[in-house]
Amino acid sequence: MKKITSILLVILSLTMLASMLCVGTSGASAYQTYTYSISGTPLYSPDAYSPNASIDSTQMGLDKELKNPSDLVTGADEKVYIADTGNNRIVVLSRYYEYEFSISSFINSQGNPDELYAPQGVFVTEESIWVCDTKKNRLVEFDLEGTFKRIVDAPESQLFKTNHVYTPVAMAIDQYGRMYVVSSTTYQGIIVMDRDGNFVGFVGAQAPTISAWDLIWRRFRTEEQQSMQEEKLTTEFNNVTITPDGFIYATTSSINEGSVASAVRGKSKSGKYMPVKLLNPAGDEIMRRNGFWPPAGEVAFNTYDKSTVTGPSTIIDVAVGPEKTWSIIDSKRQKIYTYDFNGNLLFAFGDRGGLLGSIGDIKAIAYQNETMLILDKKTPTSALLVYQRTGYGDLLLQAIAAENSLDYSYAISCWEKVLQRNSNFDAAYVGIGNALYRSGEYEESLKYYETAYDTRNWSNSYKEVRKEWMSSYFILLMVVIVVIIIAVLKFLGFAAKVNKRVSTDGHARKTFGQELLYGFYVIFHPFDGFYDLKHEHRGSVRAAIVFLAMTVVTFFYQSIGQGYVMNPTNSYSTIWAQCISVLVPFFLFTVANWCLTTLFEGEGSFKDIFIATSYSLLPLPLLIIPATLCSNWVTNNEASLIEMLGTIAFVWAFLLIFFGTMVTHDYSMGKNFITILGTVLAMACIIFIVLLFSMLLSKMVSLVTNIVTEIQFRM
Repeated sequence: MKKITSILLVILSLTMLASMLCVGTSGASAYQTYTYSISGTPLYSPDAYSPNASIDSTQMGLDKELKNPSDLVTGADEKVYIADTGNNRIVVLSRYYEYEFSISSFINSQGNPDELYAPQGVFVTEESIWVCDTKKNRLVEFDLEGTFKRIVDAPESQLFKTNHVYTPVAMAIDQYGRMYVVSSTTYQGIIVMDRDGNFVGFVGAQAPTISAWDLIWRRFRTEEQQSMQEEKLTTEFNNVTITPDGFIYATTSSINEGSVASAVRGKSKSGKYMPVKLLNPAGDEIMRRNGFWPPAGEVAFNTYDKSTVTGPSTIIDVAVGPEKTWSIIDSKRQKIYTYDFNGNLLFAFGDRGGLLGSIGDIKAIAYQNETMLILDKKTPTSALLVYQRTGYGDLLLQAIAAENSLDYSYAISCWEKVLQRNSNFDAAYVGIGNALYRSGEYEESLKYYETAYDTRNWSNSYKEVRKEWMSSYFILLMVVIVVIIIAVLKFLGFAAKVNKRVSTDGHARKTFGQELLYGFYVIFHPFDGFYDLKHEHRGSVRAAIVFLAMTVVTFFYQSIGQGYVMNPTNSYSTIWAQCISVLVPFFLFTVANWCLTTLFEGEGSFKDIFIATSYSLLPLPLLIIPATLCSNWVTNNEASLIEMLGTIAFVWAFLLIFFGTMVTHDYSMGKNFITILGTVLAMACIIFIVLLFSMLLSKMVSLVTNIVTEIQFRM
């Protein structure tokens, strides 16, 4: 019995030890590090930062717990400064996160006792600790030992409204002593003051989000009403930080979510509706958004998140890291997103939970050399979360540092090491491609860009490759182009002669070749062409079938023959899929138009509609096939020309269908327009009836199957 008890105790002890180890080592799995592909798919990667510790108020050595903390910064001496808003103080910790002192009360310049009231922001320079004393609407400066130096009151200017309330919540100071202050009640932008506290101006004013309704009604408002509405529509910043060279990162969470979502999905390069901006001292927005997705936090709003959290990220703070990297925090998802200076997402991590590394209520972020600090206002007690940079994170920084120092050979080596650890990291392929491009190895860089589906950088390299190729074969290329142009003109001239000769033959039987060539007369002379197509029998069903088959083949070739810029993922469809995508709408239109025009005095038969509609499709192969062929030699900036040819082909075909229907049924322009709209509605009705019939048929088959199964079971 004792042996059994001992064995059970050993098993229980091992189980508890394993549980403890799991809790201790699963901190990295309390969240998942990932990036995004060009299509928005999450690409999981090794941790760039791993959770090291969660330090609460007791472990810091505070006399009372942090209460509603709102800001976090580190100084050049690596000390940590926390705006403990609920306790009306600034807490100063050592580089090892131990309590040193706090700032709450002081003797002001008039010799009177004074104290902080709900400070929400703190900033540290080499000489001073600056506090945004929010509820008292002022800035207070202390030395690094916590001794009072001066108060900077609310700035004065005619640019402020008469009832304006100054509410500083965040600030930053550049190397020249200029102060950039974010006031939560100021919508004109970031307030700029000189080192003496004198108002200089505003920078980075946000663009208002104006709906179509507001655009209409603003014409009927008075100037006073318009001013009030503009104040309502314009958004304010919520946080700010500054780089060593004086550039300003500013964040906002008050931009309309729909505008942010549209900008992110559209991969906008503009900062107009972006929640984080980079401003130069003059206030110009200069952020590089060269990544697959603009730096705005979450990309897959409704697909990656399995919870009820939807919509774009709510960005509340930004911190500048090593090698010009920077991080933003999303209070909606409790996540951290880190980018390089070009706007490439390096990694993202974080999530809610109770394990080490999980975040309850993220409030602020700061860097401390190789450590990332997160201020977590979770319940029951706030904490300082410490994340240590991993070996993978070191590799990322080494590669970025090599690029920043223009050491491209070393950058390639570093990115290759990154890929050995994380083959899904598309930015590494782009990094290698960039290094090869800058070294003049353009052809070698193409395959790396192709791996990452980076059409923009691929185009830059391909442009150099194409330039070299054209310089070698320029004369031959010009000869080929001239020959093609002459051949096309000769063919069109030949077709015109044949069509003219046949038109004088009256009702003589047409050959199959003549019926095909007549299509070129129809597309350039639609009124006469469609009239003769019906009344003179210049076309035929067999020629119409050829044009329909050509359309199917055209779209199939487009799916498999497009160049890299037009189809970077190398996706394609089968010939059967193209048959369905072309033939189903074609016959739906033909049947619906025949059914409708039969009721409304249409003079065309089903055969006439079929032939006229088929002949109208001829512009599609004539333009899409050469456009697809040319897409193999275009760059990203030239792709719009290819798309324009496709658009012209579809517009041309639609107009031919419209005029062909009008001539075939002898309708007026207005009646034909109504008929086309009715045809579209009839197509929708046919689709609905087919789907309904399919569902009923499926139910009947299921019922019969169940009855047969039941009979077999009973017997």
